[in-house]
Amino acid sequence: MAANDRTFIVFLGPPGSGKGTQARILEQKLGLPQVATGDLFRYNLKNQTELGLLARKYMDAGELVPDEVTVRMVEERLAREDCARGAILDGFPRSLPQAVALDEMLAPYGGVTVVPLFQVDDDVVVERISGRRVCRNCGAVYHVKFNPPKQEGICDVCGGELYQRDDDRPETVKNRLYVYYKHTAPLIGYYFARGLLAEIDANQPVADVTAALEAVLAERGIQV
Repeated sequence: MAANDRTFIVFLGPPGSGKGTQARILEQKLGLPQVATGDLFRYNLKNQTELGLLARKYMDAGELVPDEVTVRMVEERLAREDCARGAILDGFPRSLPQAVALDEMLAPYGGVTVVPLFQVDDDVVVERISGRRVCRNCGAVYHVKFNPPKQEGICDVCGGELYQRDDDRPETVKNRLYVYYKHTAPLIGYYFARGLLAEIDANQPVADVTAALEAVLAERGIQV
């Protein structure tokens, strides 16, 4: 396979826009791995890799992990065999410096192929995330509106207590949106100027968003 045959899809959108869900669906259909920065951090921290230990040093000091460390984690992940045909990037880049680093990283392979932007209303984001409930015992996830348990506050799977994570509280979600608009939203203009951006209405049900995503990819010559 020629180097420029690789497909690199960058997912953009606020928290709660369904990027992770769509990345997992697309991973199954295209056979391209989902590369999520959250997963990379958890892997490196759990296995105490060189990069994990470096990231831990900053985290323990209450400091932000530098872009350089995150970029190295992504670069190492994309070098693995399962990314030989490309990858779906979920949660990276999150800033302009990271986007520039990704361009340099992918330059030998033809660069980023397409950037779907999952557009969703702020109030929908708050509803989606703040309604989430997690089982303290088995980790099963529910939603008070979209996927409620049979008995309020009780896990269907193991009977454990359901709770709302601190990250899912409305005030925290609004702060996460603020961080997104401040640091990640500038990437919209960056990729739009290069003709890579493709907007998708993510207020719709999951199946409709998937159909819209597949239509966008087909326009770029990526058949799902």
